[in-house]
Amino acid sequence: MANTGNRYRGSITDYAGFDPNQDAEALYTAMKGFGSDKEAILELITSRSNKQRQEICQSYKSLYGKDLIDDLKYELTGKFERLIVGLMKPLAYFDAKEIKDAISGIGTDEKCLIEILASRTNKQIHQLVEAYKDAYERNLEEDVIADTSGHFKKMLVVLLQGTREEDDVVSEDLVAQDVKDLYEAGEQKWGTDEAQFIYILGNRSKQHLRLVFDEYLKTTGIPIEASIRGELSGDFEKLMLAVVKCIRSTSEYFAERLFKAMKGLGTRDNTLIRIMVSRSELDMLDIREVFRTKYEKSLYSMIKNDTSGEYKKALLKLCGGDDDAAGQFFPEAAKVAYQMWELSAVSRVELKGTVRPRPDFDPEADAKALRKAMKGLGTDEDTIIDIVTHRSNDQRQQIRQTFKSHFGRDLMADLKSEISGNLAKLILGLMMPPAHYDAKQLKKAMEGAGTDEQALIEILATRNNQEIQAINEAYQEDYHKSLEDDLTSDTSGHLKRILVSLATGNRDEGPENSDQAREDAQVIAEILEIADTTSSGDKPSLETRFMSILCSRSYQHLRRVFQEFIKMTNHDVEHTIKKEMSGDVQDALVAIVQSVKNKPLFFADKLYKSMKGAGTDEKTLTRIMVSRSEIDLLNIRREFIEKYDKSLHHVIESDNSGDYLKALLALCGGED
Repeated sequence: MANTGNRYRGSITDYAGFDPNQDAEALYTAMKGFGSDKEAILELITSRSNKQRQEICQSYKSLYGKDLIDDLKYELTGKFERLIVGLMKPLAYFDAKEIKDAISGIGTDEKCLIEILASRTNKQIHQLVEAYKDAYERNLEEDVIADTSGHFKKMLVVLLQGTREEDDVVSEDLVAQDVKDLYEAGEQKWGTDEAQFIYILGNRSKQHLRLVFDEYLKTTGIPIEASIRGELSGDFEKLMLAVVKCIRSTSEYFAERLFKAMKGLGTRDNTLIRIMVSRSELDMLDIREVFRTKYEKSLYSMIKNDTSGEYKKALLKLCGGDDDAAGQFFPEAAKVAYQMWELSAVSRVELKGTVRPRPDFDPEADAKALRKAMKGLGTDEDTIIDIVTHRSNDQRQQIRQTFKSHFGRDLMADLKSEISGNLAKLILGLMMPPAHYDAKQLKKAMEGAGTDEQALIEILATRNNQEIQAINEAYQEDYHKSLEDDLTSDTSGHLKRILVSLATGNRDEGPENSDQAREDAQVIAEILEIADTTSSGDKPSLETRFMSILCSRSYQHLRRVFQEFIKMTNHDVEHTIKKEMSGDVQDALVAIVQSVKNKPLFFADKLYKSMKGAGTDEKTLTRIMVSRSEIDLLNIRREFIEKYDKSLHHVIESDNSGDYLKALLALCGGED
């Protein structure tokens, strides 16, 4: 993905009309006297290439008999100094200094070691080893060995050899063998054979490993990243995941590192400086493209909002341009988005819940234990939580029946009188059959003053046909009204049309149709007003077609439509809907698009938003944990940690308390 032919993809280029003596004089003047002219320093240094900066250092020494880097260190301070001094060193020496800082002193900065050693090419590694020896008169490998341990150390040593194969000729037999070896070393084995992971991921060519990863997914149904997370741990796991990311796409790896360095509280300036300095003459343009595609904002705008002063100005110069400037999604990024799509369409990831049927299930014993937990003074919440969260929904229905047969009592009514608050909502929700639970959530969303449109959208946009049909029946049975009538009287305009259409549960289930997909993409482009040509058709009839495309075409077909849309317009459907539409209609359409793209990620986002910031939205949190626990909560967990760098378990734990927390963690089913 990163290497687009052999075009130069850095953001900093040689300065035309370069004169090292003149530049050396300008810098000398900027630092002379009281206080320095920081603006002049940053303007000059960020507009020269690294090679030119080396010549300026030479001229400065010849003209003034002083070391330019020493003078800059003396004149500047803080982050700005670190950035400017970093730019003045040749890349290999810059890397060497970063690694030296990472391993000297108390504690090791493993993240820095991982980032540099996982992402550099053989040639860059060899130059780094030489530079380290030259600058510190020490052996880098020996220093790394002295400072790290275990499998993490072994993999770093392998990477330090800089002997990754570089041929693009790939043997299919070897690909198959590596897939088999990795699978047998991890998923199939009691304990893990880390040596296989180290050997294969540390030595095979990028081209070869990309095919191994694709084949691994096809053969085992598991993405290689998921196997690594399941089988390895600690810094070793982080290093292996970084290696996999860099094999897939170095620019995507750095885009993600930059995003994480600036998102949330406080900026990780060392990471930000290291990446902006080291990639400015390699692949900054690729990184910007991936960033814009993946995070829906430009790298430039994120740096601008996240930093300040001269430091900010210098970083923006290294970034080299704002990809939001025209408010446009530029062609290369659309192609990257298209490739990401192709990839996601190919990977048929197996959906897994976190709650499974209990093997030695005994409804009678469970009914008795629950009765005992609620009898007499006080309630034994732990027993209730333990039983309810560790049985499948079918098993819970059997417990309800057995409870009634045995004690002539209604288990739901007993639970209601014994537990309260969020815990009650969660436990009672789990005790209901899924369709009745969803029906109840829809009813509650429409009751009383004001409508909870978000809940209506979330449920109706993500359920499949069978689920929707079951919800309709449950709604009729429980409330003696049709869901459609209630939706009609409770919502209005386009939102009403979308929700009523989704509530019919008539989505096509067939495969894609390429000709139809192109036509559909054209309709969407016209409605979102970015089409080059317009067909005959007035706005209202186009709008109707647009909504029926999103509400009634099969998921597989819509994936193709979205890809055709990118090809046709250089825009991404989701970004465009967000830009052109607003309010509940936008939310509903985005929810449909996200469900088609990646449903577990849609729910991971909703869960994150329900707990981020002040206060927790327990309604949403409970609804998703209850309704996804047997469907895809394990996949949601994977998407969550991938996107937010924190596990769902960790975020739930730091955001909730008491018995409600215990029950949520039991449903979550584990720490990633």
